[in-house]
Parts: sequence; C-alpha cells; structure tokens
Amino acid sequence: MGKFFSKLGNIVKWMFIVLLAGSVLLVLLFRYLPVYTSPLMFIRAYEQVSRGETIRWHHSWVPLEEMSPDLPLAVMSCEDQNFLNHNGFDWDAIQKVIDERAEGERFRGGSTISQQTAKNVFLFPTGSTGKLAWFRKGVEAYFTVLMEFMWDKQRIMEVYLNTIEMGDGIYGAQAVAQEHFGCDAKNLTRNQCAMIAITLPNPIRMNSASPTNYMYRRQSWCLRQMKWLGHFPTREEMEKKDGDGS
Repeated sequence: MGKFFSKLGNIVKWMFIVLLAGSVLLVLLFRYLPVYTSPLMFIRAYEQVSRGETIRWHHSWVPLEEMSPDLPLAVMSCEDQNFLNHNGFDWDAIQKVIDERAEGERFRGGSTISQQTAKNVFLFPTGSTGKLAWFRKGVEAYFTVLMEFMWDKQRIMEVYLNTIEMGDGIYGAQAVAQEHFGCDAKNLTRNQCAMIAITLPNPIRMNSASPTNYMYRRQSWCLRQMKWLGHFPTREEMEKKDGDGS
C-alpha cells in the first residue's frame, strides 16, 4: 500500500511539473506568436450551432502598430486607467468593488486588462460558483503574473485588443472595424474608438454600430477620460521612461 501511494505521489508531482512547465512555455510562445483563437470563440460558435444558427466568427490578427493609437487609449480609459502602473492587479479598484458589494451596491467587475487577457486567452470563461470559482480565479491570477513578468504592457494590450469580444461573433479590433465601421483598425476615428471601448463590458447588448443615447453619453465620458490620460505610449517611450527611472 505504501508503494502505491508513493507511485501515486510521484505521478501527481510529475503531472504538476509538466503543467507548470507547459503553462510557462505557452505564455512565452504567445509573447511572440499571434493568438488566432481563444476558448470564448469556440464557446460562442458552439452556442450558435446549438441554437441552429450559422456560425459567426469574424477575427483577424493585426499588430498594435496597425491599430489606431486612439483604440488602446480608449480601452485603457474605460477599462483600466491604472494599466500602465500596476503589475496586473489594481488593489484599489478591487477594494472599491468589495466595499460596494458590502454596501449592497450593484456588482461590477474589478478585473484589470491583464486579468481579462489571461482569462480570454488561457481559460474557458464558464460561469463558476463556490470553490470552483475561487480555483479559476487562482489560475487566472497565476497566468496574470506570468504575463506581467514575461510580456510588456504593449504586448498585453495587443493580445487583449485582438482577442476581446467586440460584438456578436466579432473578436478583436480589425474585425469590429471592418464589420461595424467599414474600415481597417488603423483608420478608426477617435469617436469610433471610444464607442467600441464603452461596449466592452457587454458587447452583445451594446452594439457599437447602433449606439443608444446611453452609449453616446458613455462615449462622451470616455472621450473626456482619453483627453485626461493623453495617449498610450509606444514601446520606445516606455523603455525610455524606464531607462530614465521616471
């Protein structure tokens, strides 16, 4: 019996090592390789087929340099204004969410762009409760730490903007630009970028091609935040800033 548990322990140990090494290798590869698919894309395709619908899957990878510079700025303004300064987790935002829930206010997410990218690329975004939800959050945090260590902020934003759901069967900047605005991602206007950004919490319900009055108000708010933040820096600007120690 002792030998059985010893062998079982060795199997579990090696499984853990393989999973750990595999996850690190995967994150390292995605530092350089385009991310052409995500678990959510497959889930949405399955949902469409199960409803007897034709699969809607619009996605094209484009480098960050081939997107309008206003798009990462708009997304940062709406989703994660501390993106350039935190290490994957915005503890002030998390505490604010906890306080709001304790006061009975409407629940909202406190995830950073880094956390959302980790979830989109490496996890199946299924609804989880109880211990499973905490486990998934733990795995998400693990991948977030790996990404922040192995990728720069521009790469995280690039993968985020290429994999995030931006409409019904629409994934990423290039697809939403073509499907909703009839242009390439690099030609999106500042107003269009702000409109796309404000839909990200619920891109199925909020269609950037058919804005409501509420969406126009949110767009105006986003544009003000963009003006306040200024711009999203290039890699060269970030490296110069880090080199100056500022």
